[in-house]
Amino acid sequence: MYDDHYGLSGRPFALTPDPKFWFDTATHRKAMAYLGYGLSQGEGFIVITGDVGAGKTTLVGHLMATIDRERLHVIKLVSSQIEADDLLRMVASGLGVETAGLMKAQLLVAIERGLHSVARSGRRTLLIVDEAQALHTGALEELRMLSNFQAGGHALLQIFLLGQPEFRAALHGGARLEQLRQRVIAMHHLDPMGADEVEPYVLHRMALVGWNGRPKFTPDAFAALYRGSDGVPRRLNQLAGRVLLLGAIEQIDVIDGKTVEAVIADISGDMPTETTPARPVAAVPAPTPEPIMTPEPVAPVATRPANDPTTAASEPAPIAIAPDRFAAIEARLEEQDAALRRVLALLVDWVEGNEAAAARGGRAA
Repeated sequence: MYDDHYGLSGRPFALTPDPKFWFDTATHRKAMAYLGYGLSQGEGFIVITGDVGAGKTTLVGHLMATIDRERLHVIKLVSSQIEADDLLRMVASGLGVETAGLMKAQLLVAIERGLHSVARSGRRTLLIVDEAQALHTGALEELRMLSNFQAGGHALLQIFLLGQPEFRAALHGGARLEQLRQRVIAMHHLDPMGADEVEPYVLHRMALVGWNGRPKFTPDAFAALYRGSDGVPRRLNQLAGRVLLLGAIEQIDVIDGKTVEAVIADISGDMPTETTPARPVAAVPAPTPEPIMTPEPVAPVATRPANDPTTAASEPAPIAIAPDRFAAIEARLEEQDAALRRVLALLVDWVEGNEAAAARGGRAA
């Protein structure tokens, strides 16, 4: 809607990562330098971390758009708490290896052969794993083992790991990953952009969709955009997109700080911090252990549907029995059982006596 109103050829602040909108902030420029250094080394691990929305996926997209595919075979995985064996099968699939029916040892041999095949074609293999914080320790260990494959003293596989900040903490958090840490040749954390980078970032993205100066942004609008997003690219895109939408609805041609603040307040209203109950609810006391429900011994009755109006009147309701009465109830049940056995025994004796008397009477006749 706002793109039509302002005569733009597209949406400059879409939330889906698009390498075409790449903007060289200081932190992203440094990350690209580390990635370039890693590619020149041709071995080991490069680790890039960043908060949600920091631009990790856009970074990978920009890297993929700049590498030479004639010299580099790229396998890109997005992990989702996959197990080690599944990770190996995904790597094998990226090498064009058929994995059906292969045991782990056979799978490793097939992956090594696939890496050698790529190397013979004059290319190196680069494995990019996004969302690496979801990988289990066993899967990370398998990646380390894959990095050991060599040919002629050169590594057959290089690995880039991208993840959220907790991945960096996990990587340094245990002795089990020490060997992997020793293979990390570069590591960088993507910081939010600075306040002075917001204006060129916004205008860069607007220019890519044919912006001709309408709407106009005032200096305090950029300051408000920074305050409302903390410089996180995805949050900034969300806020700027909503600002343009409001501008289109309200027919605004000059976007100032007040306009941005109004949208920030509106977004805050979309995400309330607490829920107001629809009606007052009486205070409920702290929960106590629920008594065990044990029915009193009764004669069997026919089962009725739950919605039968006679059910409540004809079926005995279960009685709440406190735990300290179990012994008394068990003793009572034993007494009733013994009495029932005595009654049955007397009944059997009476029946047998009548049968015997009838038999004697018959013989006498």
